[in-house]
Amino acid sequence: MACFSIAVCSCAYKGTIRKRKIEKLFTRSAISNDHFTGFALYDMDVKKMVFELNSDKYFTPASNTKLFTFYTCLRMLGDSIPAFRYSQGSDSLIFWGTGDPSFLQTGLKATNGYYFLKKTEKKLFFSSGFYQNDFYGSGWAWDDYNDYYQAEITEFPIEDNVAVLSSDKAGRLQISPAGLSMYLKCDSSYKPSSFRVRRDFLSNTFVYPAMPVPVDFHQEIPWKTSTDLTVSLLQDTLKKPVYEVHMPMPDSAKTIYDANADTVYRHMLQPSDNFIAEQLLLVCSSVKFNMLNADSVIRYSKEHYLNDLPDVPQWVDGSGLSRFNLFTPRSIVVLLCKISGQMKNDSLLHSLMPAGGVAGTIRKAYQTDNGVPFVWAKTGSLSNNHNQSGYLVTRKGKRLAFSFMNNNFTRPSREIRDEMVRVMTYIHENY
Repeated sequence: MACFSIAVCSCAYKGTIRKRKIEKLFTRSAISNDHFTGFALYDMDVKKMVFELNSDKYFTPASNTKLFTFYTCLRMLGDSIPAFRYSQGSDSLIFWGTGDPSFLQTGLKATNGYYFLKKTEKKLFFSSGFYQNDFYGSGWAWDDYNDYYQAEITEFPIEDNVAVLSSDKAGRLQISPAGLSMYLKCDSSYKPSSFRVRRDFLSNTFVYPAMPVPVDFHQEIPWKTSTDLTVSLLQDTLKKPVYEVHMPMPDSAKTIYDANADTVYRHMLQPSDNFIAEQLLLVCSSVKFNMLNADSVIRYSKEHYLNDLPDVPQWVDGSGLSRFNLFTPRSIVVLLCKISGQMKNDSLLHSLMPAGGVAGTIRKAYQTDNGVPFVWAKTGSLSNNHNQSGYLVTRKGKRLAFSFMNNNFTRPSREIRDEMVRVMTYIHENY
């Protein structure tokens, strides 16, 4: 009994020392003390919180929001992403969008749905009007409309909903999909400091300056979505007519599946793809409710999957582009444990996440430990906000979940990133 008491006291003492050492990393940090910092570190093996700093306070999560989308997808979707629903008549094929982001997407290049529509000899009808939200998420910044990371949300996305502009061998400006070439306009009154294309906010007019096109020019701009454009692009890529209709989807409608779900999640998480995240909420809505409404998915997930979080999440979009999202570090840690429990495979889970020194948005932030990554974390960045939340394995083999959030700073983001790396590397080496 005496030996047991000594062992318990010894362990408690070591735990206190560890906690104090971690606390000093923050109290002695000039960087962490000049803005709003939150931190939660949880030992997944002993199921105990190791250290907390403002972990019950709400922070703007930015792309940490994608972890909520990821978990909801794990609960609602199967092992493949549905491309669309369809119903066939004697000479016609009617199809309804599911919001599938993988259809001819640049990185995923999912083609099952494409070839199904391409090979059929039936007349094609796209039944539109099932998407119930706006083309932007709640709280998005409208003046980011020309930037690649803010593609519009739609029921049947094609090729990322983003136009790719580049120079051809003759030095001429070209655009892909080629069907958008009719909208390219030279404007001598448009005089940016360097060659850059600007889309009109309300239309697909792409304006470029009367300047030579740089040899290596490359720019990606979201196009203005519309059903007419969707039909036009489908016709252009399928090389056959597509007609628009408005018909209710019968219960007997069948499903064509496109990309492997884990592959899609990896393409969302590692580069932090906003387009995929937003569209996946629509896919969830299609599967769960036979409609396309992101709000219904968020509401259902909060009520049924996330109702045991320490703090109620203020969750409004799939990607984290909105500053209306607010989560606490301790709730994100609980979410990370839920994700791990749902996956039941650490190796697979780590392969989907950005890996320090190896892949994704933290590839250049961390060094590996003798070639082996030790941190797998989702980043989240908006102006004056930079966060990391994920998993860490220490040199002693301890499995930790953490959420490290930094809001309202004015110094360069790289300094915040480097400080997070310093703290997490110390914990890896010493805990």
